[in-house]
Amino acid sequence: MIDNPMERIADALERISPPPAPPPNFDTADTFVWHPGAQTAQDELTPISKVNRVEIDLLHGIDRALTTLLENTQRFAEGFAANNALLWGSRGMGKSSLVKAVHAKINEGSNRLLLVEILRDDIPTMGRMLKIVRENPDHRFLLFCDDLSFDKDDAHYKSLKAALDGGVEGRPENALFYATSNRRHLMPRDMIENERQTAINPSESTEEKVSLSDRFGLWLGFHACDQTQYLEMIRGYCDHYGIEISDDDLRAEAIEWRQTRGSVSGRVAWQFVQDLAGRKGIKI
Repeated sequence: MIDNPMERIADALERISPPPAPPPNFDTADTFVWHPGAQTAQDELTPISKVNRVEIDLLHGIDRALTTLLENTQRFAEGFAANNALLWGSRGMGKSSLVKAVHAKINEGSNRLLLVEILRDDIPTMGRMLKIVRENPDHRFLLFCDDLSFDKDDAHYKSLKAALDGGVEGRPENALFYATSNRRHLMPRDMIENERQTAINPSESTEEKVSLSDRFGLWLGFHACDQTQYLEMIRGYCDHYGIEISDDDLRAEAIEWRQTRGSVSGRVAWQFVQDLAGRKGIKI
């Protein structure tokens, strides 16, 4: 029997608190999604059995970025030094597809690299995820945040800077961080310019925000493709999936498709191929 009021409170808190989370089983998959716990919920790394990805041979028009990221990731997987990478630029040009394709390519060999996706809104909990990474030194983790950017009054970038720097412990040697963004400096240009115009010391006022992108040793730019590259992407998809269509018909239909979309990109090319395959009764 507990007579001390403080002991009764401690006992009650212990009963309502969740039991310690079991250690993740990293043998169940090579891709996970980070789900941070809220209030009494536990943090969780959820394994993904089937990843939505495009084969690396189907990525066209980004050869330099592909080669650079593949080499950087291969070095990391083999235990050597590598840089955090920021893939920035035009939307729909294969930034996130490249990260997932490179991960799959690396794991075709003897290396086993774990891909962990973290949502932008969960960046403040990244320190807790890095603790799990640090406690599993026998595994190598590629941490991935898709469509990363920050708006005015958004303080999440400070959490990311702290995570990338690693504090006094430093970033775990078995962790690498890749992010994709439409913005080179992860901040809207008008926000940076406004800081410069209104601050007493403009250079210092923007340094903290702009310096976030400096934490990425590797910058890979993705620029809008032209019509030739767009048609090459579609032909590559058609050949891979066995979709028969003449060059003249492909050109006419693909150009009409992208004109209705008002843009040309790898994403538009893939959407056209999906429509074409559906019309021809071919599963992809």
